[in-house]
Amino acid sequence: MSMTEAIGRMQGIQSMIAELTRPAAAQADAAALKSAAATSLATGTGTGDAASFTDALAAALGGTSGTGTSSLPGLSSLPGGLGLGSTTPVGALKGITAPATVPAAGAATGNDVVAMAKKYIGVPYVWGGTNPATGMDCSGFTQRVFKDLGIEIPRVVSDQMRQGTPVASLAEAKPGDLLVSFGGDHISIYLGNGKAIDAPVPGKTIQIRDAWEQHSNLTSIRRIVPAGTA
Repeated sequence: MSMTEAIGRMQGIQSMIAELTRPAAAQADAAALKSAAATSLATGTGTGDAASFTDALAAALGGTSGTGTSSLPGLSSLPGGLGLGSTTPVGALKGITAPATVPAAGAATGNDVVAMAKKYIGVPYVWGGTNPATGMDCSGFTQRVFKDLGIEIPRVVSDQMRQGTPVASLAEAKPGDLLVSFGGDHISIYLGNGKAIDAPVPGKTIQIRDAWEQHSNLTSIRRIVPAGTA
């Protein structure tokens, strides 16, 4: 057998092994995401009700409330190519690009926050994630949006919910404000006109949705930069 034939045979064997092991790897990734999500909800700060938070997200995202995160669509069949361990940058698939112009430090407004946040629509939720190329969780997403505008905020919700200035009610919220719900279990960015954007739960992607946050579950509203206009 020639050297070329031997190399070709080896490559064929490697491809076959990769195909055989891929389902197991995907299942392992999905199981890890489920466990991480459950841990995150179970150890949330403040007085948040993890089950209520899960139900609210499920209802907002088209799932069935009252059955926990495992019932959310796509959670048990999260594609390995978009989960933990993926080697394909999501940004490359989506063509995520930075805005043509970024406001000078200290000049960003809520409208700039909204525009930056929308650049990440479609990026998958990954618990603990901060990189849009592989996935982000709710607070990783909000931290990244502000960082892109030259504004540093802490990593986790319990610290982010103490930044900026408080807003008294959802009726007074403006585009770019942070909405913290269920005692600090979740955080999103308000877009105005009853809409918000967030990284929800495993199996879902960053998306615009109706703001399901209400006085019964809304913990805090924080304004980091001057208010935007809807």
